[in-house]
Amino acid sequence: MDFKLTDEQELIVDSYREYMESENWETYFHECDEKHEYPLRWVAGLCELGFDQIMLPESHGGLGLEQPCVTLMAVYEVLGRYGAPTYVLYQLPGFETIIREGTPEQIDAVMSTLGSGEQIWNSACTEPGAGSDVSALATTYKRENGKIYLNGTKTFITSSAGVKYLVIMAKNADDESVFTEFFVDMSKPGVKLSPLPKLGLRMDSCCEVYLDNVELEESDIFGKEGNGFMRGVSDFNFERWLVGACDYGTAICAFEDAMKHANTRTAFGKPISRFQLNQLKITEMCIKLTNMRNMLYEAAWMADNAGGEFDAAMAAMCKYYCANASFEVTDDAMQVMGGIAVASEHRINRIWRDLRVDRVSGGTDEMMILATSKGASIKYRQ
Repeated sequence: MDFKLTDEQELIVDSYREYMESENWETYFHECDEKHEYPLRWVAGLCELGFDQIMLPESHGGLGLEQPCVTLMAVYEVLGRYGAPTYVLYQLPGFETIIREGTPEQIDAVMSTLGSGEQIWNSACTEPGAGSDVSALATTYKRENGKIYLNGTKTFITSSAGVKYLVIMAKNADDESVFTEFFVDMSKPGVKLSPLPKLGLRMDSCCEVYLDNVELEESDIFGKEGNGFMRGVSDFNFERWLVGACDYGTAICAFEDAMKHANTRTAFGKPISRFQLNQLKITEMCIKLTNMRNMLYEAAWMADNAGGEFDAAMAAMCKYYCANASFEVTDDAMQVMGGIAVASEHRINRIWRDLRVDRVSGGTDEMMILATSKGASIKYRQ
């Protein structure tokens, strides 16, 4: 398979490269990270270039690309190379989910923000007693007097302090085998947030979401009733690949910063890049970066040739390998850089913190191992 970009894709990537070189974005990123603020000004500029249209069909304002997944991969790669916090972009390529599952009113509510860069929606599944085990969800919905009432607690919900809507999964209080999602306006009475501090990924909010008799209408159901879990499966696969793409691009930045340092910092009369122990680190970093790139582009190519659907095992493998390999690359990069990496405000501080979180968020390492193994094993069942 040929991962060479087309002329159209090269032009798209060049536009994002020029945007990243238009100013010293690191100063802005540092400020947003320190203040735990969403970098709206930067994201809005990306959306002016069409970032949130890459995965959309032309019928809804999309770019109509033949290889949207490969194109998105190339954009993530170039943004990451410049140290961009691409983890804040996860929801923007996911507007297609709203088009596929939403009512006309829900679609209009989300699509009205196209091009703005604003956080508009995310999903909420995880609870204090239920993460990967969706069957353990305790949040319920119940019909009474022509209304639907939502009760429960969600935790570790990304972007929840910034979005206008959450797609919340709950089980039917009268039939616990039925799981349904609801498109919930965050301004509704009964919705309360409690911010949670994080080691990294600080430019995106993370909260506990309390739901106390939140009154909903039948029209607030997202997708089909009873299809809550199955609806999310495809999106889980896409998200896992996206995490890998984000981590890979960010690791390139850490590697290149370390290489610039290693070729200018001298010890005992020669650049530290010429010492064997550092050469081993550099070699291993190169191998991991190459493996990540090949794995992610292959998964994207396969998805483009499967109508945009990511293979579950492949997506889990990307998430598991890239989350770990990118962190290892960054950790080695910090070791090469020495004191400047740990006793300064260098961006590699931020990168290291962000990458460590991704071995937990979006699906833990352990769940990715199970999903990858299951996908590999099922092919050989008799």
